[in-house]
This record gives sequence, structure tokens and C-alpha cells, in this order.
Amino acid sequence: MVIRPALLPALAVFAAAARHQNFAHAAEELHLTASAVSHHVRKLESLLGTTLFQRHARGVTLTPEGRQLADAAAAALADVSAVAGNLRPDAGTRVLRISTLHSLVHCWLLPRLPQFCAAHPEVRLEIDTSPALARFDEGGPDLAVRYGPGHWPGLVAHHLMDDAMFPVASPRLPGVAGITDPRQIASLPLISDLTQQGWREWFRAAGVRGVRLPPMHSFSDSTDAMRAAAEGIGATLARRHLALGWLERGDVVRLPGPTMQARFAYYAVYPAHRPLAPAASKFIDWIKQQAKEAPWADAPERRPPGARRRKAREEAFLTRP
Repeated sequence: MVIRPALLPALAVFAAAARHQNFAHAAEELHLTASAVSHHVRKLESLLGTTLFQRHARGVTLTPEGRQLADAAAAALADVSAVAGNLRPDAGTRVLRISTLHSLVHCWLLPRLPQFCAAHPEVRLEIDTSPALARFDEGGPDLAVRYGPGHWPGLVAHHLMDDAMFPVASPRLPGVAGITDPRQIASLPLISDLTQQGWREWFRAAGVRGVRLPPMHSFSDSTDAMRAAAEGIGATLARRHLALGWLERGDVVRLPGPTMQARFAYYAVYPAHRPLAPAASKFIDWIKQQAKEAPWADAPERRPPGARRRKAREEAFLTRP
């Protein structure tokens, strides 16, 4: 059977409805009404002589025939999109929009980004670190790096790395030289970064009970909290993946006590209903590899020559009592 060109819009609408398995959500993506989406789908079903969706009170689900057509339509539309992209005069350049945390960009991502740029010179990065959660709508980011529990409605999440915290302070902070026990840290000025896990949880993990915490300096961003500690304002809980540079430069030193495992972790996320752009796929593969090779990687892999010595030097800074 040959599908007439006039029915191609109906096929595109069906592909969106199949991704969402929800006519209202597909309508929102396509700037149509739900009834218009339903009309296009019924037109396609009439042409093909088969039912593509099972309608029920809670919504719609694809039939086996609908699943076959959805897979073929998604592949065909992706091919057309790729070819159309190559027809542009600037086809050699791909813009990749990423939403992420300012602290992760400043302390962890930026030192590694030259490797990605060298490996993929055709990609131009647009990185947004505004505190608002990214909206994956038209003109929004292609993907985001989030810190959280690992599940967000409508998003695919790729685990990057776990997190943990330990206390640090500037070696110039009065009283730091005499700290030999976790309980003594409560006598220092303390800094928080508004995290859901903070000093009270850390003292509990250190086995310190009944400690009276002083009023704290508070910063909304982990980087600002680290900078405040480096300037000698007080002690803060450093995040293990963000602390390396500060420790290597001697801006802060690690204080006595345990490393506390965080409840949350870092994830690369993108909308489940939208095909992942090739540049975004490359970035996810790259950042997952970077996370594996980072200090405290959860599943250490074989490393290139010199990496083992570099990792040992990094961990010496990060585990120094």
C-alpha cells in the first residue's frame, strides 16, 4: 500500500501520539488540539484498515500493529531530520543545549570539557546553569545533568556518579590546627549550602551525639560554600567530586571524620518522548566515561597509562585525614 502525500501529516501526528501514548500530550507538543490529533489518527487507521490504538477510560495504548508502525515512523522521521540537517549551510556545526548545576560546571565539568571539544569539534555547547529546573520544550535544552533520586516523570535518566560529603576548612581558619576529633568541629563557624543532608546528619554519621550546632552561614550554591570555606569564613561539607581542585591547591584541608554517603546522585536526563539528538548522545557517552574515570568512580575501569598514578595522587588529597 502506498501512503498518499496528503496523509504524511497524519503519520507525523501518529508518531508523536505513539511516543506519548497520550493524545493531549501529543497535541501540546504539536500545538494542536487533542481532537485534531484523534482525527489524524482515525484517518490513518481508516486508510490502513487497522486499529493503531486501543482506547480506554484512562487513555490510549498502542496495538501490536500500532507498535510496528510507530517504530517504522520514528526511524523514517529521524532519517528525514538528519538529512534535512545536512542540507543546511552550517550542517557541519551542531548546537548542543545542556542544563546543569553551576557547582558541577565550575568544579568538575569545565576542567574536562576541552577533551570533549577536541574529540567533537563540530559541536557547539550552550550550557545553562540557572537554578530553575529545565523545561524540555521547543527551544529548551537537549539534555540536563541533574542531582537527585534518579527518577523524574517523563524523563530517561542515566546514572553518572554517586556523591558523598566530608568536612573541610581553610588552613588559615583560627582553631583548625587544633581539631583532632569530629566533635571539635562544632566549635568552628559552620557553612551550609542548603542541601537536604547537612551538618546534623554528618555529626550523626560521625557518632557525635548531643552536639549543639551554632547558627550557620548559608549559601544556595555548593561552589559559593566552598569559596567561603577557602576564604576562611568557616568549615563546610565538601562534595567529593567538587572538592579536588580546592584540596590540590591547598585552599582547604580535610578535617577529621567520616565520608558520609549522599542520598542523591548525578544523572544525565532527557525527555522520554523525544528522539535524542546525535550530539546529545555523544555527550552522554562521553560524560559517563568521564564519571567512570573520576576519583571514587563506582565501577573502576582500566585506565590509560599514567591514570593510575594520577588517581592515586587525587585520592591522597581527598582521603587525607
